[in-house]
Amino acid sequence: MLTGEIRNKVDRIWSDIWAGGISNPITVIEQLTYLMFIRSLDEKELENESFEALTGEATSKIFPQDEEGQAMRWSKFKTKDSRLIYDIVGTKVFPFIKAMNGENASAFSRYMQDAMFLIPTPQVLQKMITGLDELYEHDIKDLDMQGDLYEYMLGKLATAGQNGQFRTPKHIRDMMVRLLAPTPNDKICDPACGTAGFLVSSAEYIRENFESDMTSEQWDHFAGEMFTGFDTDRTMLRLSAMNLMLHSINQPHINYVDSVSKQNNISSAYDIVLANPPFTGTVDAESINDNLKAVCNTKKTELLFVTLFLRMLRKGGRCSCIVPDGVLFGGSSAHKALRKELVENHQLQAVISMPSGVFKPYAGVSTAVLVFTKTGAGGTGKVWFYDMKADGFSLDDKRSAIEANDIPNILARFHNLEGEANRKPTEQSFLVDKSAIEAKDYDLSINRYKEVVYEKVEYDAPKVIMTRLDELSLKIASKMEELRGLIGG
Repeated sequence: MLTGEIRNKVDRIWSDIWAGGISNPITVIEQLTYLMFIRSLDEKELENESFEALTGEATSKIFPQDEEGQAMRWSKFKTKDSRLIYDIVGTKVFPFIKAMNGENASAFSRYMQDAMFLIPTPQVLQKMITGLDELYEHDIKDLDMQGDLYEYMLGKLATAGQNGQFRTPKHIRDMMVRLLAPTPNDKICDPACGTAGFLVSSAEYIRENFESDMTSEQWDHFAGEMFTGFDTDRTMLRLSAMNLMLHSINQPHINYVDSVSKQNNISSAYDIVLANPPFTGTVDAESINDNLKAVCNTKKTELLFVTLFLRMLRKGGRCSCIVPDGVLFGGSSAHKALRKELVENHQLQAVISMPSGVFKPYAGVSTAVLVFTKTGAGGTGKVWFYDMKADGFSLDDKRSAIEANDIPNILARFHNLEGEANRKPTEQSFLVDKSAIEAKDYDLSINRYKEVVYEKVEYDAPKVIMTRLDELSLKIASKMEELRGLIGG
């Protein structure tokens, strides 16, 4: 975890950049990301050199071995005059990392080709380099803290994108990962990955629960094949690749793909899908993959993505995804078709309704988490509903930490559904028979099944209330006379 002191240092770097004229938070994070990547290349080169010195074995080098190539290394230029640093980074290092390619190129360097160096002045660049260097040398002790640092910076993305995409809070992502409990052998995908938060949360869960027992084959799988993410925003792809690299995932499958279009034909490929797909907007009807329209003929992205998750999962594969409430009760034929598909042809396990403040300050939309398994042959028996009222943070724009938090209860109950059998629809969580859902036209809104208990309140007879009011009036009149006497005295 990052201390308040580290957060303050990051905030100071951020303030320096804003004061220098870069006000878009995505641009700030991008420019910091480039510098972090440049520094990480030099760190890797230093490791290679240490290994070579210890073993006598020659290792491949990242930087050219001539004087100009060595001058591009972070450790060589960081203490120079600010104007010289600006010239080296802008005219030599930046073009160098943009051109890094070949079979061993990282996912990050693949998306560097259209990146732009936008740091406005030598002074701002020097402050960024000094600030980052101080953080790494004095505060960032390991990969976990490096990942936390990046996560904190990504948390400053406080505006939703044009297509309705916004960052999912980490504690919600962690909850969704824990609902599915991935293993080191799984292949995990987020087809709308943004900054790769779900993939990072999955990686953290794997390391936390299996690290000491993983085989070398599982570690190789972890470093590359295990994680796949798609997005249509190249800036997000750069950020997500960097985020994964900072969590020891050097060769993830991070690709520029319009997931619901004809260009994506992936089917039955993944064990786990975790996602918070775009909620707003529609896509061009001509570009939508026909096999999605066959299940759910619509242009609404939130419906198409859930259909896509079903297609991309292998049989037995599981999904935990966020949907806007409209998906649960929408009355269009496409809404109903999707819900019927989940309930009749696959195994819908849970609908967790979340309070509308969960995504503030980005948006106040009401959402739910769906948990389902792809079977292709039904399997829905009873569906578990949970009415989440608190997630550990206030539900206003400030999202301050509070004590009330249903997430531990959600996880404990979901992983012991047998214990839910006798709970009533008046309680916070309960099971609903598939037949009841079918009878309500596959409506998945918790309010269609939740029963509210109204307490009977007994009121006094009107005459008794009137007598009480008369007594109060006399008492008030008496006190007023007392007050007049005091004023007169």
